[in-house]
Amino acid sequence: MIVEDQALLAMELELVLGESGCDIVGCAMDQLSAFAIAGRENPDLALIDVNLLDGMTGPRIAQRLVAEHGTAVVFLTANPEQIPEGFAGALGAVSKPFDEQTIRAVVDFARQFIQHRTLGEPPRRFRLAPWLSTPPDEIAPH
Repeated sequence: MIVEDQALLAMELELVLGESGCDIVGCAMDQLSAFAIAGRENPDLALIDVNLLDGMTGPRIAQRLVAEHGTAVVFLTANPEQIPEGFAGALGAVSKPFDEQTIRAVVDFARQFIQHRTLGEPPRRFRLAPWLSTPPDEIAPH
């Protein structure tokens, strides 16, 4: 699932994710659309911008997707200082601008976490969430 209010960037992400073997279940530009897609599709992974059409709602979306759907979340943001302390349950963040290689690596990292609840080596330009610095045997599934 992609939550991004810049249409061209959302389309680029959709292309890169599709080429990486992901099934895109939907693209949202705001909180309401994101919750509708999540309720209908129950996504495994969501790439979420912090600032959307309806303001700085990305962290709220992330928190709800993690809590209600067990979704693995990665923030995409040009303003990393706006990511809340604790990352709202997200795995980490990638700063904009980013390249295709970074997105592919982040997807692979997230897949490993989703499938095995283990952490691989964090990709370059990926800021790991502080809660993931807990020893791996203490990470409980959501």
